[in-house]
Amino acid sequence: MPRASDRVKREWELRVEAEYKSAAFVHHLVLWIIQLGLSPDLIHDGLRVVEDELDHAEMSHKVYVAAGGRQPPVLDRSLLGVPRNPRVPLELDLVEWGTSLCLGETVAVRLFAHLREGCTVTVARDTLERILRDEVRHRQFGWDLLGLLLEIPTGRQVREAITARLPSVFSELERSYGAGADPVASQFQEEDRAWGLAAPEEYARVFEETFEKDFQPRLAELGIDAQPAWATRREWAGEDCAKAQSFSGPDL
Repeated sequence: MPRASDRVKREWELRVEAEYKSAAFVHHLVLWIIQLGLSPDLIHDGLRVVEDELDHAEMSHKVYVAAGGRQPPVLDRSLLGVPRNPRVPLELDLVEWGTSLCLGETVAVRLFAHLREGCTVTVARDTLERILRDEVRHRQFGWDLLGLLLEIPTGRQVREAITARLPSVFSELERSYGAGADPVASQFQEEDRAWGLAAPEEYARVFEETFEKDFQPRLAELGIDAQPAWATRREWAGEDCAKAQSFSGPDL
C-alpha cells in the first residue's frame, strides 16, 4: 500500500467532516419537506440520503485511519443544520438551500467518478465506489426536489428564486475548489492519486464539465436560464482556473 502523505490524511479528514455535515444538512431539509406536506416519496428518499451520508462519514474515517490519521473529526455545531429566515415563506428557504444541495450533489457525481479512476488503495476505492453509487441517487433527489417545488402554487416565485440564487451557489462552489481553502493543496504528489485524490487543476476541469453537461441542460429543462451564472463563473475561471483544490466542501 502506498505511503499516505499529509495531504491524503487531511483530505480524508475533511471528507469525514463534510459527509457528517451533509447528513445534518439534508436531515434539516427533510424536516422542511415534511412541514410543507410535500411528496412522501421525496421524504423517504431524503431520509435515505441522510443514512447514506452517515455511512459515507464512517467509511471515510476508516480510510483516514488507514492513512495514519489519529485525530477525531472536528465538528462545528453551528454548521450542523440550516438557518431559517423568518422573513420569507418556508418554501423559499427550501428553494435556497435545495438549490445548493442539488448543484453540489450534481458536481459530486463527476468528481467522485474522476477520483475513483486513479484510486488503487482498496479501502479508499471501496469507499469511493459506495459514495459514487449513492451520489447518483442524491443528485436525483436534488433535481426531484427542485422540480416538485416548481409545481406548487407559488411555482413562479420558486423559478425566480432559483434564478436569483444561482450566482451565489456557483460562487460557493468556486470557493470550495479554491486553493486558499486548504493549506496543503500545493503538496499534491502522484502517489496521492492511489488514495483517491487528484491534482488541483483537475477539480476545475470537473467543475467546468459539470456546468456545461449537467447544470445548463438540466436547468434549461426546468425552464431556467443559467447563462447569467455562467457569465459570473467565467470571470473567476478566466482569472485563475488552476486555483481549484481537492474536494473539501460540503457533499453537495
